[in-house]
Amino acid sequence: MPQHPDRPASNSRRDFLRIAGSLPLVASPALAQAQVSAPAGRVPGVDAADRVFITNEDSNTIAVINPATNTVERTINLTSFDEDPRPPFRYVTGGVAPTHAAMIHKPLYHGCIDAHGAVPSPDGRLIATSGRGSSNIYLTDTVQLRVIGNTANPAAGSSTNPERITTGLLVGREPHEPTFSRNGKELWVTIRGEDRIAVIDVEAAIRNLRGDASAQVIRMYVGTLPGPAQVWFNRENTIAFVASQKVSQVDVFELRMGGDGFTFPQRRMTLDISGQDKPGFTPFLKTTPDGSEVWFSHKLADAVSCRSTRPEFALLDTVPLGANARPNHVEFVENARGKVTYASLARVDDNGPGGVASSQVAIIDRAAAPGSRKVVGTFFTHGRESHGLWTNPENTLLYVAHEQDQLPGTPNAGQTVCSAFDVRDPLRPAFVAQIPLGSLALPSGELRNKKSINLVYVRVGARGQTA
Repeated sequence: MPQHPDRPASNSRRDFLRIAGSLPLVASPALAQAQVSAPAGRVPGVDAADRVFITNEDSNTIAVINPATNTVERTINLTSFDEDPRPPFRYVTGGVAPTHAAMIHKPLYHGCIDAHGAVPSPDGRLIATSGRGSSNIYLTDTVQLRVIGNTANPAAGSSTNPERITTGLLVGREPHEPTFSRNGKELWVTIRGEDRIAVIDVEAAIRNLRGDASAQVIRMYVGTLPGPAQVWFNRENTIAFVASQKVSQVDVFELRMGGDGFTFPQRRMTLDISGQDKPGFTPFLKTTPDGSEVWFSHKLADAVSCRSTRPEFALLDTVPLGANARPNHVEFVENARGKVTYASLARVDDNGPGGVASSQVAIIDRAAAPGSRKVVGTFFTHGRESHGLWTNPENTLLYVAHEQDQLPGTPNAGQTVCSAFDVRDPLRPAFVAQIPLGSLALPSGELRNKKSINLVYVRVGARGQTA
């Protein structure tokens, strides 16, 4: 296979980054960058009810992809536009579609602002989505593909939407990522702007959204380190790890569980991770499928690291990704042909497939002994500024979300895309499809699905990654 090309494109708008920030990622020619496509036919491991959900931050929508066809099946509306026929409520007014900033700052807009984080419940029946700018959380029924709490629109007519969007669950300023506890009874939401975590009673939240005003949604707020970005739980649901985007630290909470299945958290220790993340910007973390390790994405340090989930949470690996790699999410694939950690890189390189700008995903061989893990290859994502990653339960398919639109002159120009890969050989992912996300059809016009952040693969009723 050809080695990863590392020469800057001539007249490139990214010449500086290509010269100053080239990624010497590939450690072995045998695992180097290759443009491999999957063979014709379906990749095994897709159930008829499987769906991929993607949060789109600029359009405030959730795109729903059917992995059997790799097409957008539906767009779930989190906006409040076209709930009334009068101009102040319309998305398109007088034939003009407003900019994103104008859209969400209309005085009568009450929908989601900055749809960002997303996570499935352990049984896959719910998706929790955070509205960073609107300070709330939405719960979506993954069977009905409907936002819980929406009500019939009293102003509904031929030119208006039939439903009125719920206000969701107000939790505090700048909720970044929600995470369900392993038994699904709690939803922990990092309140990045308030240095605390909202712990939500999921059943009470559903009752509240359905009209029971007496239901106590928030069980407690847990004070934590500045700028908490995300929580992830160990497999036994006895430890919660909290990463930060403001300080070079990780909070570790011990969880005592009551007979009712709810937890009582107590801070056990705060880990110093300045050796791995000197800038103090760790937006994402996740535990491995076997529960033995927790991996962190250090975006400004251009690295990922790994620690034991057992006390005293020893550092196992720090893996540099190269200057300007800007890792977002990590994901794990384990099957008969390999055991890897993938890290999505936000950086966009001009020399993608067909000469089209594309981001990359770094491949880390997790079968290597702790302390010796390193990047052994990369692959282009067929999209720009890769962000969310998620695999199907069989670990045969990987889906990648992207923040930036495709460039002019490309097949999906002007579209935000998701891409799918066959990962039956985790060390040599094969490209399956580039999926344009299209738009939400509102009565007054088309609202394009834009700036994808989080992505989750859901199989309703199956034991998911948060279980």
